[in-house]
Amino acid sequence: MNKVKIALLRTGVPGLDEVLGGGLPEFSLNLIAGLPGCGKTTLAHQIMFALATPERPALYFTVLGEPPLKMLRYQQQFEFFDGEAINKSVRFISLGDGAVAGDLADALARIVADVETYGPALIFVDSFRSLTLAAGSSAHASDALPEFIQRLGVLLTSWQATTFLIGEYFNETDVNPVFSVADGLIWLRQSVQRNSMVRKLEIMKMRGQATLPGLHTFRIGPTGVEVFPPSGAYLPDTLRRTRVRAKLPIVRMGMGTPLLDEMMGGGLPRGYSLLVVGPSGSGKSILAMAFLAEGVRVGETGVLASFEQPTPSRIQGLDEMRETGCIGIVDTRAPDLSIDEIVRLIISEVNRLAATRVVIDSLSGFELSLAPTFRDDFRESMSRLVTALAATGVTVLMTSELEDRYIDLRFSPYGTAFLTDAIIVNRYIEVDGRLRRMMAVVKVRGSAHSDELRLYTIDESGIRIGAVLAGHEGLLGGSPTIKVAGDQLVALDGADDG
Repeated sequence: MNKVKIALLRTGVPGLDEVLGGGLPEFSLNLIAGLPGCGKTTLAHQIMFALATPERPALYFTVLGEPPLKMLRYQQQFEFFDGEAINKSVRFISLGDGAVAGDLADALARIVADVETYGPALIFVDSFRSLTLAAGSSAHASDALPEFIQRLGVLLTSWQATTFLIGEYFNETDVNPVFSVADGLIWLRQSVQRNSMVRKLEIMKMRGQATLPGLHTFRIGPTGVEVFPPSGAYLPDTLRRTRVRAKLPIVRMGMGTPLLDEMMGGGLPRGYSLLVVGPSGSGKSILAMAFLAEGVRVGETGVLASFEQPTPSRIQGLDEMRETGCIGIVDTRAPDLSIDEIVRLIISEVNRLAATRVVIDSLSGFELSLAPTFRDDFRESMSRLVTALAATGVTVLMTSELEDRYIDLRFSPYGTAFLTDAIIVNRYIEVDGRLRRMMAVVKVRGSAHSDELRLYTIDESGIRIGAVLAGHEGLLGGSPTIKVAGDQLVALDGADDG
């Protein structure tokens, strides 16, 4: 027996096809469910305008929720709305008084008549639950509703139309005949925590194909709905780039800061992730910008994901590189971000520019940009971020604010230093009554590197690494000392250390 191949329809909703496992099965009966205000109607309209053509027309039945004119007035605010398609490839029909009265037989007859008249390939009923609730007031509702749903399902199958029932359902565990009849069940949710509101989507059911499990965040903006699949779920092109790069010999990338390549054993190995940590004002962002500029100098492209407040000097340094197409900037100010949304934005820029270098400045700002519901899992989020970027083959530099306590030596405020391949630490120290900056390369995985503590300065040209702090002890702690004749240790304030 030959297998029937099910065609998959591209929804036109960014990220949704990846979550669905390739698209919506043609001729399927789908339920879009969720609480009021979570985006069900917007999602249905976006799918409809993406799929409908004169050869594949759509009928959109409205019941008790909103009349067609009111619905259209709001939906035309989105970029996916196509006014030229109305009454050509898209037609809106109100089911009228029969639906209001809860007469399911009359509503079904109206649907049948319009389907036979227009022969649609796409059918939408909004709100299907309003129709069934109106019927629920009748004396025979318990018998009429399952029969109505069963008959509708049989008719839809015979019409060979892809169908969407939209409804306000509050609990997916309720016993409801439409849940059983539906081939696909797309559940939309929204949660509020303090002043943060996050929307999530779950494919609870999709017959005949594997979907991505779990909750997937989505956002409603001027373009409509955008879904953010798990990090790495949408990387076919970049994975192909990674395979090509895997055949190349390991090479070192210049950091753009004099002497730093030498301290790192020849530069940062291509494909590594580097964490630069230090207190405020220690030059982390300057070092990161030098890394991008060095890439441009040698003919590479890069991406900057900025979560810090921009400064005039920083913008001036990037303007020329951005205008020439050498640097792409992800500088979102959208509230309540999720890790999957950020990864998608970064990887989209990486793909657009074929970038080899990525800077995330900074992880501290990145954490504050996340919705509160995602901050408790920030360590896990960091792991997914690093893994997804590593899959593209890019070399990543991340900066992170680290309070200088002088009582311990830490490399990450989140306990995530083990996720990165290399670490550079910037610190403040006091020498001869002056506040000085000190830099050290803590780690370069699989490579020899310097163990020196070097002073550095910052001027209009950037970071200048200077001398090794020879003859000093305790610089990383709270009691620095210097060596004098006979290896005697003397406190830097001149007091005898005994």
